[in-house]
Amino acid sequence: MNQLEGMYPANKQEMYALLQKQLGTLVEGEAYLLPNLCNATALIYSALSDINWTGFYLMKGDSLLLGPFQGKPACVHIPLGKGVCGMAAAENQPIIVDDVRLFPGHIACDSESRSEIVIPISNQGVVFGVLDIDSPSLSRFDEEDRQGLEKLMGLFLSGQHWNHLCI
Repeated sequence: MNQLEGMYPANKQEMYALLQKQLGTLVEGEAYLLPNLCNATALIYSALSDINWTGFYLMKGDSLLLGPFQGKPACVHIPLGKGVCGMAAAENQPIIVDDVRLFPGHIACDSESRSEIVIPISNQGVVFGVLDIDSPSLSRFDEEDRQGLEKLMGLFLSGQHWNHLCI
């Protein structure tokens, strides 16, 4: 059980609405992206039930580079078009995978992960990175998760300086 899991509503719409308010408060007035991504991973990892990894991969040339995360160590570089994260970034489309073992080309960073959701973060067709969340359970993620997480990631599109990740 995640440390704050019991503090969030069981209803996903209510939970994501609360997360959006909390994350909005955390990122308000902070122009630097890195601390905002760090807080986002901690908040999401603490709030969502039945997950074992939450993090960001950020665009670096023609690949994704590991960013802030919560969970076990992860793959550092993911080429565009490879694995769930690389496909979501290349296609600029969210991807929900009910069973990662059945996803062609899945990159297994944690053998305990069974399902995954990846949400691209983009503006006007330009992908800046992806949010990646894994679960040890099959079919953990659904359309409500996609919608809620996309709204959360929308908070990073205003006021962020994607080229200035350092403090």
